[in-house]
Formats: sequence, structure tokens, C-alpha cells
Amino acid sequence: MDFSDYVAARRTTLVRAAVLLGCPQPDAEDVVQTALLRCFRSWRRVQRADEPDAYVYRVLVNTLHDARSRRWNGELPTETLPDHAAVAEDATSGLAVRRALGAMSRDHREVLVLRYYADLSERQTADVLRVPPGTVKSRTARALAVLAADQNVRSS
Repeated sequence: MDFSDYVAARRTTLVRAAVLLGCPQPDAEDVVQTALLRCFRSWRRVQRADEPDAYVYRVLVNTLHDARSRRWNGELPTETLPDHAAVAEDATSGLAVRRALGAMSRDHREVLVLRYYADLSERQTADVLRVPPGTVKSRTARALAVLAADQNVRSS
């Protein structure tokens, strides 16, 4: 698959993954754009990878970490706000999903998004996060326990 076909097929999913990892929509689009640019520069290496999608998600997670480590992100306060926010259509923009993921630690949020949204295997997730597969399993179990406890509290 050439780069333009890959981007056409995966860009929306990558942006949604970045949103689920805690980025506001506009920032997620910027992070994905930067990650895809990094992948484009070494596209042959991406294509030769055993798991190209896992490779791209690794670049996405690294790009997100880099963006968050900067002191200033260029945002300037304004006195005027738009009349209304744009309404997103997909389920991953739902307030409950974003609130639940936002309340989690970065480690838990990353493992859940990569495992269940990006649909990466435990091995692929471990490679993306550069941790052992056992760590992915334990983080997943803990994160799901937090979600279950949160659900039990809300239903009480």
C-alpha cells in the first residue's frame, strides 16, 4: 500500500485514537499530521515493518508525548468565543467515553485505546508502548477494573 492510500484509509481512525488518548480534536489533527509526516519520511521502513499499523501507532504515541512535553503550545486566550461548538458524529467523541478515559492515568488510557480502539494485539501494543506483554496485560486488567468500579458507582 502506498502512503496516500494508507492515509486515506487510516487518517480518521488515527485522529479518533488521538482524541481518545486525551487530545482535543484540533490538537489531535495536528498530532496525526505530524506523525504521518514522520512516517512519510521513512515510508519504506514503515512498509517493511512486521506490523505497519503498530509502527504508525508507535509514531503517533511518541508524537503525542513530544507535543505534551513542550512548555508552550501556541494557544492564545481570546475574549470572544464561538456561538456554538461543532457537533461530532462518532461515538468516540461521546462525553462519557472521553470522561472515563480522561480520568485514567496516561498508561491506562494508552493501553485501552491501543488494545480496544486501535484493535492492536497485546504483542503489538507492547511494541508500541515499549513495555513487556505482561505489562500490557496488567495495565489492561487494572484499567478495566477502574472502568467497572466507575460504572458501579454511577449505577448506584
